[in-house]
Amino acid sequence: MKQKEPKMEGTMLKPVMTEKAVMMIERDNMLTFETSMKKEKDEIRKEIENIFGIKVKTIRTLIRNNKKYARIKLGGDTLAIDIATKLGLM
Repeated sequence: MKQKEPKMEGTMLKPVMTEKAVMMIERDNMLTFETSMKKEKDEIRKEIENIFGIKVKTIRTLIRNNKKYARIKLGGDTLAIDIATKLGLM
C-alpha cells in the first residue's frame, strides 16, 4: 500500500521527540503527539489516518503540565519508525 506524504500544516498535532518517545517508537510501534486539550480520541484518530494514510490500532491520551499528549499505536504492517523518518524525527 502506498502511503501519502505527511502534511502537518494546519493541524493541532505536534510530534514529541523525547528519549521515552523514541524508545516507544522502537519498542512498541507508537508515536507521541502533543495535541489540543479539546480534541477527543476519535478526532485524533481521523486526523492521523487522513494525514498519513495509515491505520491506527489504539490511542491513549495523557494530560500533564496542562498539555495533552496522544500516544498512537499503529496497526497493520505500518512501522512507527517509517512515519517518524518522514516527519524528520529520526
